[in-house]
Amino acid sequence: MDPVTTERRTRILIATAANLRDLGGWPTADGSQVRSGVVFRSAELSRLHGDDLAAFGELGIRTVFDLRTAGEVANQPDALPEGTESINLDVLADARHSAPAELAQIFADPSKADEFLREGQAEEYFEAAYRGFVTLPSARSAYHQLFEGIAAADGPVLYHCTTGKDRTGWATAVLFGLLGVPDDEVLEEYLLTNTELLPMIQPWLDQFAAGGGDPQLLMTVLGVQESYLVAAREQLRESFGTVENYVIQGLGVSPATVAALRAKLID
Repeated sequence: MDPVTTERRTRILIATAANLRDLGGWPTADGSQVRSGVVFRSAELSRLHGDDLAAFGELGIRTVFDLRTAGEVANQPDALPEGTESINLDVLADARHSAPAELAQIFADPSKADEFLREGQAEEYFEAAYRGFVTLPSARSAYHQLFEGIAAADGPVLYHCTTGKDRTGWATAVLFGLLGVPDDEVLEEYLLTNTELLPMIQPWLDQFAAGGGDPQLLMTVLGVQESYLVAAREQLRESFGTVENYVIQGLGVSPATVAALRAKLID
């Protein structure tokens, strides 16, 4: 199937690479735009094979930054084209509990899902996790290495977590903030996950229903909500004031690297 081009972006349709998109084409406040073909995001890539693996290889991605936990990587290791480097950056290594990495437990026992998901508890859980993206030492180390790695990479790169929505979504929001993409455009890109991820999660919804669960309960945890991004942004402002201060002071990324990212990624 041919890619579907819109004013904002080009969809990359690879069935076994869910939530995959090129971050190019988004406008910046000064009238420029993010350069296409340089940075991509996705969900985990364990199912790539055959024609899909070949199609992924044609994107030219040379480095994949995997933001998952060691356990997630061991359970579903990426299947990448030969010669593609994979670098694991565990955002949640220091988290005692974190919703983005614990979705499997909900599917394993649908009877417990109602307790977790009722009365807004899931939203609170995810909002706390997003604040942790800003404050956790492991998150700050992982995002430091991610942005340094993007700036230094020779060729296109991709980063992902399990579903490509939370750890990956925050990385994209920060990167776009550095590049000067307006907040409303950042939110629009973030919320694309709610449609781009559907092909991947439908089998999970079916499995959950077969186990006696209500699939509608899962939309809070399988999609993204504006309140999650708002929580992380609030924590960023409380701790560092601005995105640039967060990246330079909080993540320890050098001003030279910030300048290199902007030179590399802005047309």
